[in-house]
Amino acid sequence: MKIDLSQEPGLALIFKDYQVEAMKQLWSTDSGQSTYDIWKGVNETLLGKTISRASIINFLNAMADDGLLSYEEITGKGGYRRIYSAALTEKEFWTKITSEVTLKLAKIIKKVELSEK
Repeated sequence: MKIDLSQEPGLALIFKDYQVEAMKQLWSTDSGQSTYDIWKGVNETLLGKTISRASIINFLNAMADDGLLSYEEITGKGGYRRIYSAALTEKEFWTKITSEVTLKLAKIIKKVELSEK
């Protein structure tokens, strides 16, 4: 996850436009959503732009690996599929990001201070 300080405050600081829309979609419902549902919703929101389903799947898997999303594997036609849901509320998400950034900055400052001695 990268932080782009040239962006307006909000999710665009750390996510691409389609990733912002995917997270908003997941936060807007209490029930889980399939990759197809998320992909379809994102492409409907980003008028004039098409995002591949693979991009959505890779993003969702990365967010699940980071503990920001959870998923349930269900069986269906053609095998297994994942139903994703937000593991954190948007407020909890920002608290986690703020905490992680603060810790990383503190480590950098400590490293710089040690190298100056």
